[in-house]
Amino acid sequence: MRYSCTVPTKTKQPMKASALTPPQRLTPTARKAAIEGVTPEKAWKIAASEPTAKKLKRGKTAKPLAPERIAAILAVLRNAYPNVVCALHHHNAFELTIATILSAQTTDVGVNKATPGLFAVFPTPQALAAASTAEIEPLIRTTGFFRAKAKNIQGAAKVLVAKFGGKVPKTIEELTELPGVARKTANVVLGCWYGIASGVVVDTHVLRLSRRLELTKNTDPVKVEQDLMKIIPKDRWIQFSHELIHHGRQVCIARKPRCADCTLEKLCNSPDKTWTSH
Repeated sequence: MRYSCTVPTKTKQPMKASALTPPQRLTPTARKAAIEGVTPEKAWKIAASEPTAKKLKRGKTAKPLAPERIAAILAVLRNAYPNVVCALHHHNAFELTIATILSAQTTDVGVNKATPGLFAVFPTPQALAAASTAEIEPLIRTTGFFRAKAKNIQGAAKVLVAKFGGKVPKTIEELTELPGVARKTANVVLGCWYGIASGVVVDTHVLRLSRRLELTKNTDPVKVEQDLMKIIPKDRWIQFSHELIHHGRQVCIARKPRCADCTLEKLCNSPDKTWTSH
């Protein structure tokens, strides 16, 4: 069985990865499309034109990694989340690094509420490095685990100043030297600010959806990332991560996925689907 998917002319050629626009710079309408995706009505139209992934049995797709299926998934996600962006508000690489560290085990909405006050007081790595954790903690208390996060962002700022001259480095090896920065955070910063496709961001949403779509069988984020890097074209690593993250927040939620409103429904044979057309 072959899969086909209608792709707009402007997306037929591989797109060169580039820095994604900070979400606060978008108009409300553009931001909604970039982060929340298309309307349910448009999602239904996209889903209606999808190919159907043949299944062997419930929860098992016949050829889950078929190139045609992967291409269809990528095309549908791009149509559903045009001009995708990171949801974390930031004006530079430093702010994005700190915001991503703070986003651990909390929501981007919560981080976006805390960071304006934080950066108003500590706008540079130098200012944050010179601050005490007692000064930082009240400003980030609402993000949860604020004591540990205060130590991490202060430590990250100190390393930026001492080792990198106050500049956020452009390699994953250097970025992961910062306290609180692992591969996920490094990939976010490199992809969103510098437009460098160093890997695939694997958060809880990407991990969950990748398993539901049978793109991986692994549960360890590092192994999931390795699996995705083998099947997703490198020029789509940056956008694919954000598309999947937004889809996981808006539609393919953990407990009761909104399968009836999902643009990927006909391509998905997950055993925990709440509705199916095939």
